[in-house]
This record gives sequence, structure tokens and C-alpha cells, in this order.
Amino acid sequence: MNNARTNARTSTFAPARLALLAATTLALSAQAGLAQAACKTCGTVTEVRAVTQKGDGGSGLGIAAGAVVGGLLGNQVGKGTGNTIATVGGAAAGGFAGNEVEKHVNKNTVFKTAIRMDDGRIVNYTLRTQYAVGAQVTVADGKVRARKP
Repeated sequence: MNNARTNARTSTFAPARLALLAATTLALSAQAGLAQAACKTCGTVTEVRAVTQKGDGGSGLGIAAGAVVGGLLGNQVGKGTGNTIATVGGAAAGGFAGNEVEKHVNKNTVFKTAIRMDDGRIVNYTLRTQYAVGAQVTVADGKVRARKP
């Protein structure tokens, strides 16, 4: 008789327990889905590659310095018209060389970074900040930031 009562109690409560468990699981799944859908700007860094880029030669300092040096060297060649042509040619070549030297001096390293967004998209950015592979980030208005825990 004792077994019959236990079985009766178990069979009466089993459907209620299963229903409660199913409802709880469904609610937790819905919350997880909402949390995931709510963060459209969240992603994970999947690849990082360092790239050295030439700097900007736009200050004009390299061009000016190179043109002066090139003009002085060109002026040492020939006489008359040949001297004038060598001076102008030296200044032009020196200006170009000076600009390239300035770009080399101002070179910098950037990081080509691939990010898998939570919605599955892959986005690529060239960043000055290096993030580790696996880092959790947010992307908004073209800016990548570390995600706050």
C-alpha cells in the first residue's frame, strides 16, 4: 500500500513538474535569445595581422629640404644652360626623394582585424589598436571598442 501511495503521488506530480521544467527552460531560452538579439554591435575578434604603412609626407618639410639639397648638388654640374637644367632637375629629384624619406620616417603599424559579429557577419577593420584574437568587442559608428564585462 505504501508503494501505491508513492506511485500515485509521483504520477500526479510528474506532469506538473515536467510542465514547470518545460516552462522554465522555454523562458530561459527566450531570455538568452533576446539578450543575443539585443546586441547587434557585439562581436569577437577572429584574426589580427600587423601591417606597416608609409607615413604621411604631406608636411612639405621633406620636399623642401630635398629640393634645397638636390638644387645645390645640381648646381655643381655643368655651366650655363646645362647648369640651370641640372639645378632644376636636382631640385625636383631632391624634392621627390625628400618626400619619400619623410614618409619612411613617419611610418606606422596598423592592425588588419577581422571580427565575427554575433549575428554571423564578418567585418574587417584597419585599426591602430591591437586586440587579441578571441577578444569581445563592440562595433558602433565604425569604431571598435573592447566590450565591458
